[in-house]
Amino acid sequence: MQVDRDVSGWLAAQRTSAPAELKEYYAKFEDLYDRKLWHQLTLTIEKFTSLLAAAPYLLPLYENFVVDFEKRINGISLVQFLTKAARQIKDPKAALAFLSAQADKLKSSSTGKEAYVLATMEAAHYKQVTGDLDGCKKSIDECEKLLDELPATEPVISAAFYRVSADYYKAKMAYQQYYHNALLFLSSVNIDDLGVQEKQERAYELAMSALLGESLYNFGELLIHPVLDSLKGTIFEWLRNLLFQFNLGDMEGFEKTSRSGDFLKQPLLANSLPFLRQKLCLMTLMEVIFKRSKEARGRMTFFEISRETRVALDEVEHLVMKAFSLGLIRGKIDEVDSVVLVSWVQPRVLEKSQIKTINDRLDDWVAKVHEQVSSLEQNESIKTLLVQ
Repeated sequence: MQVDRDVSGWLAAQRTSAPAELKEYYAKFEDLYDRKLWHQLTLTIEKFTSLLAAAPYLLPLYENFVVDFEKRINGISLVQFLTKAARQIKDPKAALAFLSAQADKLKSSSTGKEAYVLATMEAAHYKQVTGDLDGCKKSIDECEKLLDELPATEPVISAAFYRVSADYYKAKMAYQQYYHNALLFLSSVNIDDLGVQEKQERAYELAMSALLGESLYNFGELLIHPVLDSLKGTIFEWLRNLLFQFNLGDMEGFEKTSRSGDFLKQPLLANSLPFLRQKLCLMTLMEVIFKRSKEARGRMTFFEISRETRVALDEVEHLVMKAFSLGLIRGKIDEVDSVVLVSWVQPRVLEKSQIKTINDRLDDWVAKVHEQVSSLEQNESIKTLLVQ
């Protein structure tokens, strides 16, 4: 079967007018289409799509060629192509209409839920861009239910879901939800595939969310993520350092940073200074408990907590109650003896200095065990000599 005359004529015209580096692709398109080699044709289209010079030609390629056999293409590959084609539509509302129409077609097709979820989430991106946050959230909720029904999903699906979800929560200034979704997005992609600017923007937004999130008291996962290193050598390196100051309970470092011009130029941080100070006190309390041995952490005096967290002695009980209510520590307060009995501290993702603390503690434990063993062996030797 030969290529349809209109399709063949269009491909021939494109082959004539396209840039030199694209001409050969139109010849391959026609040959593979003629031989019904759909998989090979899909792979060739993917290579074509990855070329920077091909961007202005994607939408015409779909409307004049791909639409003729789109049902024969892998659903996910088709949506990835359509997403790149939609980026060439200048009007976000028109791009939304284009992708929504594609999602509607996929919903009733046999290509599977994943392709529909991917198309729906890419359309939801434009809902968020055009200000339809309610519509965006409905798409997120719908796709979340569909993904829960699947035993596994391809990374490209997860990446789209978490990327759009993070953008939605960023628009809503829901710091904790943004933080978790943004980290899940980064876990779904190869960070080396992200541009330098995108890495820096994501590192900045994650850092701000970590600091401002009301229930975020463990930054370990972000601190060990390579995306945070993108802030090194930039005007926001101080923000990266600030995260480490919080994580380690560095009171002096925080006070110095909070008085700097860089910090004060960030209204969200400057206006949240009382909250940040309390958050630092709570994280310092967790770090102090973490560093102590099991025996020592079981009983902490109000004076010790006041000294470590720099909270007034008469405010220690309120600080500890806050830590209890947030689920950061468990235990009880002995008001008579002004002592806090700690039975548990929230598990943490550790960065290098905290891992070293554990290593040092293990070394101490090994040394004590060795000492005990040596003592027992010595006692046994003495007993043997006495018996003899």
